[in-house]
Amino acid sequence: MLFLGIDAGGSKTHALLADENGRVLGRGAGGNGNHQTAFEAARTEIDRACAEALRQAGAAKEEIDFAYFGLAGADREPDYAILRPMIASLNFPRHDIACDTMIGMRAGTHQSYGAVIISGTGFNAAARNAKGEELQYGGFGYLFGDGQGSGTDLAIHAFRSAVRSWEGRELPSILTELVPRQMGYSSFREMYDDALDNGVRPAKSLSQTMFEAASLGDKVAIRILEEAGDEHGNAVNALIRRLGMEQDSFDVVLTGSVLAKGSSPHMVDAIKASVAATAPHANIVKLTIDPVIGALMSAMDSSGIAISAETDAALRRITF
Repeated sequence: MLFLGIDAGGSKTHALLADENGRVLGRGAGGNGNHQTAFEAARTEIDRACAEALRQAGAAKEEIDFAYFGLAGADREPDYAILRPMIASLNFPRHDIACDTMIGMRAGTHQSYGAVIISGTGFNAAARNAKGEELQYGGFGYLFGDGQGSGTDLAIHAFRSAVRSWEGRELPSILTELVPRQMGYSSFREMYDDALDNGVRPAKSLSQTMFEAASLGDKVAIRILEEAGDEHGNAVNALIRRLGMEQDSFDVVLTGSVLAKGSSPHMVDAIKASVAATAPHANIVKLTIDPVIGALMSAMDSSGIAISAETDAALRRITF
């Protein structure tokens, strides 16, 4: 049996073709696969990645038992109305599509169901119960209910908290030293004036400065990271309750640059505490493998075969 998994993101597309034992037969790569950015280009890049994986495997589309596409931008039904015919036009006889959040979840767990929190430049969460019902939350910004905790948000909070501390409106914080240094200024005043006079805005790297401050014991940074973690937990808890998963045993997978690179445990610890209050049997894990492997696992799940422990282990040894 042959399976194809595709992870189509905003900057790159990966395709992975393997047999039922987890033996890789072909790999493919392409560029931006997000239809929201450029429809025709996205289809072309996804098709190119698939074609390369098929070429390496010496396989035809008709031989693929199931192809599973994890797609950036598959957020709402209007997106699916566009994506279903787009992916169908690639002519894989048996296939399915989902938001790329779901393949990130699948890559992080040994089960076909669970939950995921993604915190990178932006933030969202998703979950799937044992019945296969799925829900997604967030990713649309503050106006649509998203709370703090994305990389963009933490960078703003680092800058804002540094200003408040420098002016005495906040507790003393090492952010008043770390923030201007990270942004290349010799003093806080120089940064402050440049921001007011020339419109300089917080550097994205300040999200990691927040973690650095927290690792040094800064109370302001710790409080902000704990609040962000609690909001992340709140987001996924809403999905867990709506899907009736409160008493189930499953993994909540953490992924995205903020959660992967954070140098202090405060945000993750807050997520753990928040989730435990709603789903006491849930386990918090960090994603450690490429999400395209989750797409490959999802293809196997969708075909109806049970992934053995040996195959699961083989899949998790794959590097892209």
